[in-house]
Amino acid sequence: MSTLKETIEKIKNLETEKKNLLDEIDGLKKMAEAKAMTLETEVASLREDAKSLKILMAQCQEPSSANRLKIS
Repeated sequence: MSTLKETIEKIKNLETEKKNLLDEIDGLKKMAEAKAMTLETEVASLREDAKSLKILMAQCQEPSSANRLKIS
């Protein structure tokens, strides 16, 4: 059986560890939020690139009015 002094010391150590873990979790949450924001920006940019490329490819597949004049 542990003494009262040992129990008090154990409680202090556990409280310190709890505080450290909560601080670490808070830091990790902030890092995760920053990563999510960065990814959102990258995804939006990639969507715009894909949209622009689709428009460009659609224009390349349609004969232009200049090409239609040459064909006629």
